[in-house]
Amino acid sequence: MRLILAFFAALMLAPAALAQGTYKVKPGDVLQIEVLEDATLNRSALVLPDGRISFPLAGSVQAAGLTVDQIRDNLANRLAGNFATTPNVYVSVNSVAKRTGGGAARTISVYALGEVASPGEQKVKRGTTLLQFLSQTGGFTKFAATKRVQVRRRDPGTGKEHVFRFNYDAVEKGLGHGFGPLKDGDVIVVPQRRLFEW
Repeated sequence: MRLILAFFAALMLAPAALAQGTYKVKPGDVLQIEVLEDATLNRSALVLPDGRISFPLAGSVQAAGLTVDQIRDNLANRLAGNFATTPNVYVSVNSVAKRTGGGAARTISVYALGEVASPGEQKVKRGTTLLQFLSQTGGFTKFAATKRVQVRRRDPGTGKEHVFRFNYDAVEKGLGHGFGPLKDGDVIVVPQRRLFEW
């Protein structure tokens, strides 16, 4: 009986595994990356609007348009110089970007990365402020460097990226100002708090 149940379980899981192998990653997807030889590198990585992910010791790596197997191979090759042998890297799609059909003009895509409760692409109404967005994503994790929040915005005309700094602690104490309305494609980066940083 156990053998039959195991067989049916394998049949049910096979399409998901096959789908992961052929799925082409898109901006807004969140990848789960694990390195067998160094668990401190394990993390979720958001695919940014430019199609890349950022990973320690590997830098900026192309992800959009590639399968998880291709991303895995690229990461393993980029990390190889930091290990005695090429490391065993595992990549899977943790969540796919939310796609909406109609009403796209009323919403924009904003991306959260780092120490927020819900990283990834969020569809928000036009006019949403940074504070409203942070509230919608569930706020910060306990490791968030809330004084060093960044809003990264790419100028569509020049392609140049502008980085705006935001100190949530100051706003909370009534000493700072909120950030104006977010724009389509903005990336909110909440870095991890440093040792002894409060």
